[in-house]
Amino acid sequence: MTAPASPLPVTPRDIQDAHRRIAPHVRRTPSWRLENAFGHEGLVSLKLEFLQHAGSFKARGAFNHLLSETVPEAGVAAASGGNHGAAVAYAARELGHPATIFVPEISPHAKVDVIRRMGADVRIGGPRYADALFACGMHIAATGALSVHAYDAQATIAGQGTVALEWEEDAAGGLDTVLVAVGGGGLISGIGAWFGGRVKVVGVEPTGSCALFAALAAGEPVDVEVNSVAADSLGARAAGRIVTEIALATVDHVALVDDGAIVDAQRMLWRDFRIATEPGGAAALAALTSGAYRATRGERVGVLLCGANVDLAALDALG
Repeated sequence: MTAPASPLPVTPRDIQDAHRRIAPHVRRTPSWRLENAFGHEGLVSLKLEFLQHAGSFKARGAFNHLLSETVPEAGVAAASGGNHGAAVAYAARELGHPATIFVPEISPHAKVDVIRRMGADVRIGGPRYADALFACGMHIAATGALSVHAYDAQATIAGQGTVALEWEEDAAGGLDTVLVAVGGGGLISGIGAWFGGRVKVVGVEPTGSCALFAALAAGEPVDVEVNSVAADSLGARAAGRIVTEIALATVDHVALVDDGAIVDAQRMLWRDFRIATEPGGAAALAALTSGAYRATRGERVGVLLCGANVDLAALDALG
């Protein structure tokens, strides 16, 4: 496939290069074609990225970052609500580097356990993600460890964009629109950089954690309050600067969904398909099932299921 031209900080060529770089280390997750599903009269293409190593799409950006940089003896360090930390820990372990991951107190035990199982040194950085990020920065300054930012780094964004490259190749019949959950915005900016206006890219955020929605309205990153059932994965206080630049050029709009809709989508995936997703992993589907995004009849809609690090007992309790 020929990469289209782009003036953005991350280009389709960057994403193609990232795909070649990380291909030996990540899974090419399947796309599942459904007709007339989830109340939509038309094609729904589910990208099953929750099947990725460490349980989320973030392994892509982590591997691209580590394979693009010289890693010092101090290893790598990252701040994370859970999924990014698990991905960095997994990539570091596979490539033979030590990893130190700073998590906030709100991180679910299931996610922290995944990080520890990957062999990382886990440290509690404070009540919220911003506190963990600050603690991580202090550690990097003191040790010289390589910083692996969760979303606002070109290597991370290019790695996440490989999801869209695969999705486009594998989606029989093509895609008109893709729905993508947003935290800090690394995933949606990578997807937007790849599609570059050829496919409508719609972000999905909880009403209580809408950093990209606010950034697009303001034309720049702004701080927002974070209060959502999906805050551990979609709870960035502000979208990244590189993210915002790309999103302003490539994201059609952001649809907002309430926590109830997210939990309903999570419950539906578990009850009807035995797909175990965390709240953030179900958020994109919630936009379709709740009507926050109203697809037209016959529209070919892609829905990214992006994360599976959830406590199964808690998921089963949803009924």
